[in-house]
Amino acid sequence: MIIDPKKFGLSSKTVIEQISKNNFAIVISRNSRVIMADGEKLLDKATKIKENQPKAIITVKISAPLCSKTKQFLEEHGISIHMM
Repeated sequence: MIIDPKKFGLSSKTVIEQISKNNFAIVISRNSRVIMADGEKLLDKATKIKENQPKAIITVKISAPLCSKTKQFLEEHGISIHMM
């Protein structure tokens, strides 16, 4: 189920999918590589979701290639990655 990102104080261009009660996925659908700058923005978005839903589990669904350093960075911050 797609959730309104404004509920979390995020841009309306952000796609958030609710997988279960406390599990949310930020969906990135593009062709260009996801790099560290994108990872930092994803972490900011995840932080805003967790501020609103403290028990939230965040997943990032990505259709593009992911930089290995960015993957490690996100996983270190408790964000799991799911390739679409």
